[in-house]
Amino acid sequence: MNESESTRRHFLKNAGAASSLTGAGLTTMAHVQGETAQSRDTHSCLDYRRSFICGTSESNSVRFWIESRTTITNTSTGKNSVFYQCASCKSENTFGKHDLFLVPNYDFLPILGDGHWLIFRRHAQMFPDRYRLSYKAADLWGEPRFLTHEAKQVGLLQTYEEIRDATAEGVPLISQTELVNTDADMKATIECPVKTMNISLKEQMYQVDTGPIAFPDLNRKSTPLIECLDLAFIAFNQDSFADFVIEQPTFANRDEEEPVRIYHYSNPISLEATNRILTHA
Repeated sequence: MNESESTRRHFLKNAGAASSLTGAGLTTMAHVQGETAQSRDTHSCLDYRRSFICGTSESNSVRFWIESRTTITNTSTGKNSVFYQCASCKSENTFGKHDLFLVPNYDFLPILGDGHWLIFRRHAQMFPDRYRLSYKAADLWGEPRFLTHEAKQVGLLQTYEEIRDATAEGVPLISQTELVNTDADMKATIECPVKTMNISLKEQMYQVDTGPIAFPDLNRKSTPLIECLDLAFIAFNQDSFADFVIEQPTFANRDEEEPVRIYHYSNPISLEATNRILTHA
C-alpha cells in the first residue's frame, strides 16, 4: 500500500467514526496538534454551540444563536468593539393565533454590538431603504443579555495534516481572520465556526468556505461603528489571504430594457489577511 492510499484510508476511517467521537478522541486530537499549555493560553474563541443573545422585554424575550463574532480595534487608542452576528430567521407574525409567517416574507438577520442592533431585511424585491437599519440596543427587545461561553481546551491547527485529521474526527473547527488597515489605524478579527471544510487528499490542501459573517469595511468611517459591517461569506486555503463575497445590489438578469436587481452575494474580493484555524473540546 503506498503512502497516499494509506493516508486516504486513515482519513475515511476517521470520518466514518466521527459520529461516535468520544472524549478520548478529543484528547487524541489535542495530542496530534501538539497541545501545550502555551497554545491553550494564547488562543481563545467562543463555544458557538452554547452562545446566545437574549432579549429582556416582557413582550418577547427572544433568544438568538450567535453565528460569528467580529472584533474591531482602533490601534491608536486600543479600544475594542465586539459585534455578534446572529442566525437568520424569517419575518413572522410573532405570537399570532394563525398565519405565523408574514406575506410577502423576507429574511431577517440581526447583528449586535457597541450598544446597537443592525438589522438586515432581505426581500425578494430590492428595497434599499428597508434592507439595513440600525437601532439602539434597548429599543428592540430590551437590554440584551449575553449568554456567551468561551471554548475550553483551545488548540491551534498549524499544518495541513492537523486540519485534515481534525476534519475527519468531527471536532469543532473555528476560523479566525485578521484584517489590518494601517492608514485608518484599524484592525479587525472575524471569528466563526467552519461550516464547510474542503479537504483534498490528492493535493494535500484544505479550504474553508463559510458564512454569513459580519464583514468589516475598515475604509468606511461610520457612526455608529456597526454601520461599517456587511454580510459576507469567507473562503481561504492558506494563512496569508482571504476571499470574500459580499451581499450587495446585484443584477439578476441581463435584460437592458428592464434590468432587475436584488440583494445577493456577488463580486468577490481578495484581501491580505492572517488566518488561523482552531479546535476545542
